[in-house]
Amino acid sequence: MSTTANQGTHASRNLLDDLALAHKLADLADEITLDRYQANNLVIETKPDLTPVTDADKAVEELIRSELAKSRPLDFIVGEEFGRPDGIDLTNTPDGTFYWVIDPIDGTKNFLRGVPTWATLIALCNSKGEPVVGVVSAPALSRRWHAAKDNGAFVTTKLGLDSATSKVVTKKISVSRVSKLADASISHSDLVGWGAARSKFIDLQESIWRTRGIGDFWSHMLVAEGAIDLAVEPSLALWDMAALDVIVCEAGGKFTNTSGASGPHGGSATSSNGAIHKEFIAKVFGK
Repeated sequence: MSTTANQGTHASRNLLDDLALAHKLADLADEITLDRYQANNLVIETKPDLTPVTDADKAVEELIRSELAKSRPLDFIVGEEFGRPDGIDLTNTPDGTFYWVIDPIDGTKNFLRGVPTWATLIALCNSKGEPVVGVVSAPALSRRWHAAKDNGAFVTTKLGLDSATSKVVTKKISVSRVSKLADASISHSDLVGWGAARSKFIDLQESIWRTRGIGDFWSHMLVAEGAIDLAVEPSLALWDMAALDVIVCEAGGKFTNTSGASGPHGGSATSSNGAIHKEFIAKVFGK
């Protein structure tokens, strides 16, 4: 694959080639994460913000950065563990600029405790900061979601535990058609960081069909699959959201922050089928 054919403006860039590269990066990440998952010698450190990081987080991001440096040398990278270039507005970069957003392991706390709901998140954003390619790979769940702008959203599932008889199935996904908030199934991570909206969210649970604390990437991918109708998290970073955004939107849904601003740059996430989005935000966050 050419390292230069995919550079340049949005009009000339082949996003399907970028998606293929993102899958390759996810394959490499899966090899590392599955090898280190539940390893007796897993190295765990505490970052300055008191969140955990493992040797697997660092190894995955280092490898992805190395591969992108070879395959997309004109793109820059934003990653959870090793940061971003200084002095750049990620919502308005120079015309024709693209950048990759990497979360090497979303759900590190699950990963280090042996809970299988964790994933590598890989996204490509254009010069406006809009995610145009996204891959979410959850190898311990045998699932991977992907999307490229204007090409739909898909999930690939490995069925069966025996490698000799298992099969891999890829299908196009779309959000649900539930149109009333009262009939909705909603997912969240926990009740930390909600501020004044916490009590409103708790009260809302009495008047809707179902709530579950599924959390992290999986909540939003279940929205994209139509399995639930809305997912919400009050505090997230760009690398937590960029890949999720394009997948949810390509599945026909809506992705905003908790104030209703579209995209993954608003510090929080609300993804939904679109039909119940405004009503939920109005009831819980007063917007």
